[in-house]
Amino acid sequence: MSEPANAAAARILVIDDEPQIRRFLDISLRAQGYRVETAADGGAGLAALATHGADLVILDLGLPDRDGHEVLGDLRQWSGVPVILLTVRAGEAEKVRALDAGANDYVTKPFGVQELMARVRALLRARAAPADASPVFDDGTLQVDLARREVKLRGEVLVLTRKEYALLALLVGHAGRVVTQPQILREVWGPTHEHDTHYLRILVGKLRQKLGDDPTAPRWIATEPGVGLRLLVAPDTHDAAGR
Repeated sequence: MSEPANAAAARILVIDDEPQIRRFLDISLRAQGYRVETAADGGAGLAALATHGADLVILDLGLPDRDGHEVLGDLRQWSGVPVILLTVRAGEAEKVRALDAGANDYVTKPFGVQELMARVRALLRARAAPADASPVFDDGTLQVDLARREVKLRGEVLVLTRKEYALLALLVGHAGRVVTQPQILREVWGPTHEHDTHYLRILVGKLRQKLGDDPTAPRWIATEPGVGLRLLVAPDTHDAAGR
């Protein structure tokens, strides 16, 4: 089994202009065993990333020198580091814009520290998974083997339609991260169906029914209203073969 995501003291860069938030995150992340560097604006954050590197970046959208979207755009030109956005902008259009621009996840202020830490762990696990491993999602109840195109629920093979499997496989490939509605529609139905959200509602309903997943208290497929879907990852779940 893989070691915990913070076992190798992953380095996390926090870019936020609020001293209280920087201090709070610094203390909280270090308490989990991470190494932490902080920056008060976008320019300093990009310089720190270029100089010292990072395994994950927590980026505030409301920075004093530049808009966080600009910082994310510049960062994505030369780095694939996972990025979690902090934002007070709770509108779905803002979240979709950020995710489509290259953010891996977002947390709306005010946020709970346990939720943030769970999202940090999920992204670090995904980053640590060997690129050449056969991807397997297995939480002891649901198993999805992407190499074999096989899904099992409680040890029994689950029969899915082609599109049901395509949706589940897409979520498994981004386990723990939000996949936006336009991205799902593009990849499952094609680029001409980006606005056909009713297709997705019907398909998610059918997939949840086969999984026995309650949408009001999801075990696997969580809805981010107006934004997209997220495959929930249990703390001890690993998404690569060779567990």
